Amino acid sequence: MELWELTAAEAARHMRAGTLRAESLTEACLGRIAEREPAVRAFAWFDASAVRRAAASAPAGALHGLPLGVKDVLDTGDMPSEYGSPIWAGWRPRADAACVAWARAAGAVVIGKTVTTEFATRKPGPTTNPANPGHTPGGSSSGSAAGVAAGFFPFAYGTQTAGSVVRPAAFCGVVGYKPTFGLISRIGMKIMSDSLDTVGILARSVADCALLAGAVSGHELGDPDMQTSAAPRIGICRSPSWGLAAPETHALVERAASALARAGARVEDRELPREFSDLVRAHPIVMNSESGRALGWELANARDGLSPGLCERLEFGLACDVAERAAAQDVFTCSQREFPTSMEGLDVLVTPAAPGEAPAGLEWTGDPAFNFIWTSLHVPCVTVPAGHGPNGLPLGIQIVGRQGEDKAVLAWAQWVATALS
Repeated sequence: MELWELTAAEAARHMRAGTLRAESLTEACLGRIAEREPAVRAFAWFDASAVRRAAASAPAGALHGLPLGVKDVLDTGDMPSEYGSPIWAGWRPRADAACVAWARAAGAVVIGKTVTTEFATRKPGPTTNPANPGHTPGGSSSGSAAGVAAGFFPFAYGTQTAGSVVRPAAFCGVVGYKPTFGLISRIGMKIMSDSLDTVGILARSVADCALLAGAVSGHELGDPDMQTSAAPRIGICRSPSWGLAAPETHALVERAASALARAGARVEDRELPREFSDLVRAHPIVMNSESGRALGWELANARDGLSPGLCERLEFGLACDVAERAAAQDVFTCSQREFPTSMEGLDVLVTPAAPGEAPAGLEWTGDPAFNFIWTSLHVPCVTVPAGHGPNGLPLGIQIVGRQGEDKAVLAWAQWVATALS
């Protein structure tokens, strides 16, 4: 195995044992970047000399010497933070976002800023899918997902407002973890939707997600690789978006249900109550009305720098009146309150991570139909690789749990990943 293929958890174990140096891992990743970045185009900012200096001086800690990609909606004091928009070209904040600062304090080596869609919401950047450059890597955490899949770094930060961590992870064949809302600090992030935006992680393994999230959040998330002898109680949830599932996703869900049952899980169908379908209308109202308010300065002072597609969404959001916004927030509140009841008797739900394989072309990052409901509910979600579709592109399956139960959801996600492998 090449050093750049190590998971973060594996690399950390080697470093603790004294059999791997931070500089050696960094050089392996830099070599991989030199080889594949011209085709993948995962980086919004990358400086190999700065990376080498950071590796040589990385402090001791849980993340010592581990290369980390940072989505370019999270501020970095020593690199530009351009938020995927020409309006902010060349902008250099004074300080790191809190999650970046805590990662560095724990010894992580920030290897670069990764491409995001425009303000993590609309116009895609140049990043391609490492499995097939003619297909999208997904978004908005495009560069983070593609960079992990291509071997540029073992883990990276992403953010999710609808499906921007889970969907690109599924499309690129890596692990994606959207924590419980607020588990990882958003201070220093270019926030678009205050009710939805969540800092998440894209990584090579579930254990990598627990390692990074635990180190920067102060939460004890355990080691998902330490398998329990028990088997979970799993609900197969096709969700209100099932009508958008491609044939390969129909087959995937059936295949997953059978494999999980054979591995010892108690598996049953479990659909959300009909009232949860109201989130289909509520989510875009909340997301776009809050985004319109968040981009007040850009709308007033640099409107020509916003893409037409983003302007259209912001105008829709700002046109929603007080009653519409209040009704949408009420749907969020009621759904979040009722969700634990809908999971009664289960440990986790298993549900699609995306409608199907990554779409062809780079102008669209795919439909978040199988993600926005869970983001609206503020619950932890993990997608793990689950085979390939008819065109040889990766597929993922999503594991969902209750708010605040991230440690258990991560552990069960690894159980599911093992059962499906």
